[in-house]
Amino acid sequence: MADILITHGVVITVDPQRRIIEDGAIAIEKDRIVDIGTTADITARHGAPKVIDAAGKAVLPGLVDGHAHAGHGLIKTMGGGRSDLWYEACEKAYTVGSTPEFWRAEARLAALERLRFGVTTGVSLLGGGDTIMRTDEPDYGDAHCQGVVEVGTRSVVAIGPTRPPHPRTYARWTGMEKREFPVRFEDQIATCRTLIDRWHGTHGQRINIALLTPTLRREHLDEFSTELVEQAVAQTKEVRRLSREHGLVFTQDGHTTGSVAYAYELNLLGPDALLSHSTDLTEEEIRICGETGTCIAHNPSAIASILGRCPAPELIGAGATVCIGSDATAPDRSADMFRHMQQCMHYHRRFFRDPSVLAPGKVLEMCTINGAKALGLEKEIGSLEIGKKADVILVDLRRPHLYPANMPAFRVIYFANGNDVHTVLVNGRVVLENRTATQVDEDEILDNAQRETELMLERLDLRHLLDMPVTFWDVRATDQVRH
Repeated sequence: MADILITHGVVITVDPQRRIIEDGAIAIEKDRIVDIGTTADITARHGAPKVIDAAGKAVLPGLVDGHAHAGHGLIKTMGGGRSDLWYEACEKAYTVGSTPEFWRAEARLAALERLRFGVTTGVSLLGGGDTIMRTDEPDYGDAHCQGVVEVGTRSVVAIGPTRPPHPRTYARWTGMEKREFPVRFEDQIATCRTLIDRWHGTHGQRINIALLTPTLRREHLDEFSTELVEQAVAQTKEVRRLSREHGLVFTQDGHTTGSVAYAYELNLLGPDALLSHSTDLTEEEIRICGETGTCIAHNPSAIASILGRCPAPELIGAGATVCIGSDATAPDRSADMFRHMQQCMHYHRRFFRDPSVLAPGKVLEMCTINGAKALGLEKEIGSLEIGKKADVILVDLRRPHLYPANMPAFRVIYFANGNDVHTVLVNGRVVLENRTATQVDEDEILDNAQRETELMLERLDLRHLLDMPVTFWDVRATDQVRH
């Protein structure tokens, strides 16, 4: 006897055979898929106390977001499009302006957004940019993990030190009273070890820890003193040793021309390494990623992808694993992976001027099985197969933009959006049903997020960042391009 049957759906398995089963069904027992096939075959072999009728719906593996930032959910749009103001808000909030309650509120909001969009697994860097990590003490990471557990999704929480020099000033708040204190590299490593011990692999593997160090790019090597470069290199190598010691994913944010080759020189790369953005790589760097098995998180909707181009098709051709990240919920983008799949296709097709580049099934792989592989979880999630965790999403095809009811696999990738997700299961548990979260009160999460944001703005006197910028209606930039 199974616990749950999903019947009469168009099952897009993303299994090794890439089967698409019309009138398909899945049998789930506890947290695992125990059978998959046609509805006739599965219902003949299994009964279950709960049957989910997926008629008129596509059934897919839960989506995987390969790169995003914790904290950003309460800061998105601040500064009105000015990157300098946005980064100022991030740096202040994530070092001297946030409390554990802030991180729990943001984690629940971001996890709820992911859940509503069918993203069952996501990477969350515990901070902003590639260098401002809230790893001065463990309770901020604890609060993030607790928030995700409450909502019911999976999170790979990336933690690590800030870029030198150290110490860096952090602050704790008691009410509206602030106490500042210096934080050393050694303090941040101690925090990382504590969070690994407390959280990695817990809650049915719904919480995993990854380790992160700031990317060393050309501007850092040019601007830092020799002593500071040596310090940064030594710290990076220490974090990498720690990731290998514990078998954790090692990730870095913001790679671009030259930084991948330098990471290779430092022996940072390999199948357990996940490099985000990776724009304007040289042919040699593309080859390095393929030969080392290094994984790439391509963020097609990010500002970095406007300033440079991640050569995702070329990396795939070289044998690298490439997944898609939202880089969310940053100034101008959400956690809707359907949006990012569509953006990814158009982005590279425009570059090559070839509408056949990156087929729809390929970008779906990038958000499912490739994302799972990049996180070292491909044996557990990323496809609908017997023995894997039952992370399953149902996408409602009976919507005007997805009709008429033909070629459903194409329709899902080209036309669906996150709001078409109807039902979500994680670890065999229904955590979204009929577009409503089952484990949490959505209104309470929204109200709590608003309250914690208001408190952060008051602590830091940043309310001016919410003013409507004069550039909102500005057409001068367009005129300048035209002329």
